Amino acid sequence: MPTPIDRDELQRLVREEHAQLVEVLPPDEYDDEHLPGATNVPLKTLDRETTQPLDRNRPVIVYCYDTQ
Repeated sequence: MPTPIDRDELQRLVREEHAQLVEVLPPDEYDDEHLPGATNVPLKTLDRETTQPLDRNRPVIVYCYDTQ
């Protein structure tokens, strides 16, 4: 179930629980701007198959960097 988090919680999850970051923008936009260490899984392709490489034992943070 999705849970909104703030910047401090994101940093804590990455630091303490080795959370995985997933950026859902299209590849060309991901290439322009994304958080260090983030994996790109475009929203339109987000499904069981494309998320297979993620470690189910670690938190997953899905985000979209959008300047609008």
